[in-house]
Amino acid sequence: MRKLVGMSLALALAVNSQAALARSGDSSAGKSGGKGAMTKIAVVKANKKPMVEKYLLEGNLAKGEVDLTARLESHPKDDQARFGLGVLQFLQAVEGLSQDLYRYGLRNVGEDRPRLPMLNMPITTNPDSESIDYQKWRGLIDRFCLKVTAAEATLAQVTDTDVQLALHFGLIKLDFTGKKDAEQKQGLWKVFANLTRHKTVTEAQSSRFYIKFDRGDVHWLRGYCNVFAAVCNMYLAHDSKEMFDRTGFLLFRKVDSAYPDLGRDTRIAGRMEHIGDLLDFVAMIHLVSWDVVEPQRMEAALHNMEAVIAQSRETWRFIMAETDDDQEWLPNPRQTGVIPGANVSEEMVASWAGIMDESEMILSGRLLLPFWRGDGTRGINLRKVFLEPRRFDLVLWIQGGAALPYLERGPLTHGSTWRELRSEFGHEFPGFALWFN
Repeated sequence: MRKLVGMSLALALAVNSQAALARSGDSSAGKSGGKGAMTKIAVVKANKKPMVEKYLLEGNLAKGEVDLTARLESHPKDDQARFGLGVLQFLQAVEGLSQDLYRYGLRNVGEDRPRLPMLNMPITTNPDSESIDYQKWRGLIDRFCLKVTAAEATLAQVTDTDVQLALHFGLIKLDFTGKKDAEQKQGLWKVFANLTRHKTVTEAQSSRFYIKFDRGDVHWLRGYCNVFAAVCNMYLAHDSKEMFDRTGFLLFRKVDSAYPDLGRDTRIAGRMEHIGDLLDFVAMIHLVSWDVVEPQRMEAALHNMEAVIAQSRETWRFIMAETDDDQEWLPNPRQTGVIPGANVSEEMVASWAGIMDESEMILSGRLLLPFWRGDGTRGINLRKVFLEPRRFDLVLWIQGGAALPYLERGPLTHGSTWRELRSEFGHEFPGFALWFN
């Protein structure tokens, strides 16, 4: 459950990758033909300020959606406005999820409970939070899923190959609490500082984080919309009520369930503090045994993941065709990116294409996942896992029993293949993977 919530915070993935990329600048520079290890972020004035930027800088996303929708109704060929609307809708999804989590008192930084990885957002736990039950929990995940799906649908209508959206990314503000107080709105630069622990990042420095997003970035963001929709759909396809009722208080301050006593103070006098948290975490793992209640969502998740691969290919098709070098979010090997030290080589692009090819073959069932038990001649058909879903039992998947219905004979994907494909990225592969999409 912790991982799900963390992954649902879409913004965290995009911003958190910057730290890994910055740390890998020296080694990457060597592979990319000797570009400088650090890239200065220049202050540049856009020739045509996008309509959406006003609303992003004010943190008034709801008004922006209304006005940009009206603009497209009167100017249906304005793809810059359409691109802007898609970005705004994506950030609305992030903002809405954050507000829901704050409303229900998500436990976060500064409490006497363990921190949740990837939830180190610039908000504190709401002291006046509402109670949450399983249906409300599913509801907030479903709202997030619907919003990122709507953003993807908007971006899918962009057809202009030369579309550009120049934004002062570091000045964008979001309302993470829903208090509608201007002083409570947080800039993305604070999210960056929190997630990467770059406490030295100042507001003045963030104001110079200026990016010219282009057509390749349209597909990059569409890919991420599908990533988060896939996660949501996989979770919502199953019934996790028993787990939430018994362990949901690990995440939220007030949980309405049939087991209210479990949510009380877990400290044991004279012994290890919060030993109950450890036991509750063990119980959570034990309770990851979920019946399938919406099988159509598993198929939707499969299509989401297939779309991620398709959008990644489109992303790099457009990026590799670019001949300019102007404030790039994702640079090709001949360009300089705005992220310090983030250089891309021809070999890296080719390796990423290979990873996408291998992933597509696995999702299509043409390659099987190795089954660690047996004689090594059979593998798991991952496509059938999505199209013929059964009860998801984490322990039985680890043990191997849950995989038995999906075993087949056929060509297998191998760890050596993945190691070879990842070799160009070095030990910072996770950060590059989040960035590359």
